Amino acid sequence: MKRKVGAVSIWGGRFTQGMDEAFERFNSSLSLDRRLILEDIEGSMAYAEALEKAGVLSPRELRRILEGLGEIRSRAQQDLNFLAEAKDEDVHSFVEAQLVETIGEAGLKLHTGRSRNDQVAVDTRLFLKKAIGQVQQGLKALMGELLNQARRHTDVVIPGYTHLRKAQPILLAHYLLAYFEMFSRDRERFEDCFRRTDCMPLGAGALAGNAFAVDREALRRKLDFARMTANSLDAVSDRDYLVDFVSAGSLTLVHLSRLAEDLIFFSTPECGWVELSDQVTTGSSLMPQKKNPDSLELLRGKSGRIIGNLTRLLVLLKGLPLTYNKDLQEDKEALFDTLDTLLDCLQVAQVVVGTLKIDAEAARRTLEGDFMAATDLADYLVRKGMPFREAHQLVGRIVLECEGRRIRLSELPLSRYRQFSPLFADDLVETLSVRHSLEARSVPGGTAPARVAEALSRAEQSLGLKNSSER
Repeated sequence: MKRKVGAVSIWGGRFTQGMDEAFERFNSSLSLDRRLILEDIEGSMAYAEALEKAGVLSPRELRRILEGLGEIRSRAQQDLNFLAEAKDEDVHSFVEAQLVETIGEAGLKLHTGRSRNDQVAVDTRLFLKKAIGQVQQGLKALMGELLNQARRHTDVVIPGYTHLRKAQPILLAHYLLAYFEMFSRDRERFEDCFRRTDCMPLGAGALAGNAFAVDREALRRKLDFARMTANSLDAVSDRDYLVDFVSAGSLTLVHLSRLAEDLIFFSTPECGWVELSDQVTTGSSLMPQKKNPDSLELLRGKSGRIIGNLTRLLVLLKGLPLTYNKDLQEDKEALFDTLDTLLDCLQVAQVVVGTLKIDAEAARRTLEGDFMAATDLADYLVRKGMPFREAHQLVGRIVLECEGRRIRLSELPLSRYRQFSPLFADDLVETLSVRHSLEARSVPGGTAPARVAEALSRAEQSLGLKNSSER
């Protein structure tokens, strides 16, 4: 059947048959877009004021509409079941029906010159601006926990890996700051998304603009947008800002997934220098000894969900002609699911990182063997005058011999080193130390302790912190 607002259908008149019940259910989006009710009311209030200034509403009608919308807003905020039994097509028609029921005929004037096309566009932009703020807070909290762990463990040294093979020693703080940098870029991406979202489409009508000369600039100011859309066709069909948001969310989840994979590996008995809190692990229904990193595995798994939402939106948009098409109704589920999943993941990741236990001695033991000083050995020869490629080859032969003898580089006698090259001297012992390896990498961005201390200070300043205790 055709949906009614009071005694008037919101789109009827030219139809002679009722809607098929299966199609009516298929067509409805209220179960999803009900989350936009507060934004819909906010936009409707601003639009009512614009209609009054344009001479469409009398001051008395405006007052009644604002009072009615305020009453609906209060009910929506206080009653979780307010929309539970509603049968309206979408949140826009629900609010309009409630308004007419509350204040009578004056409510029928609110939609003058307005389309659900520009209405949903302004609602989603208002919603997304708030959502981005929530995500930014989640990112900041996670980055703060990374900094706290880095500050607590400035002297802990761990292996750095390439190809999942031990490569060179690094400071744990340097490792944690790598993820801090990733999440910093994520914050920047969401800031950029906010900038493009912060554009007011109301007044675009169905596609060609508003025929009642509403003051769009006043609407922009009232709804606190930085600017207004420049083209009515684009205003009602643009969903770039949603793609931006889900794209930024996808990359954030990729970064969380990489962190999760690292921590899963570092916390294995085979590696063993990270312990996950009981708060974020589970046991086995069969094996009593198990402590499973389910929180991290779920973080890793949910990245695919958000990437799927991004693909979903891109495919949704790729073949749509201008302007509005009902296909766009499908954008809400991707938006809401991405937001909810992202906020949940950031919260769980914050707890995981904040409750990590680091075993510095176990980390030190993982540095033994695996010839992680080999590059320093080659650099030593270069500083003595040997070309790097020649030094690389020579150290490779030294490693091969040590492997055959099952000894470390530090256990090979100096006399044997000198048989490989007379450039080796008594200062070789210091070159093979972990401390030397760290301090040698003192370029900006390197793992030398002094550089990491500088990076920690910059990171705290970027979050508006003087030191980690002020969080």
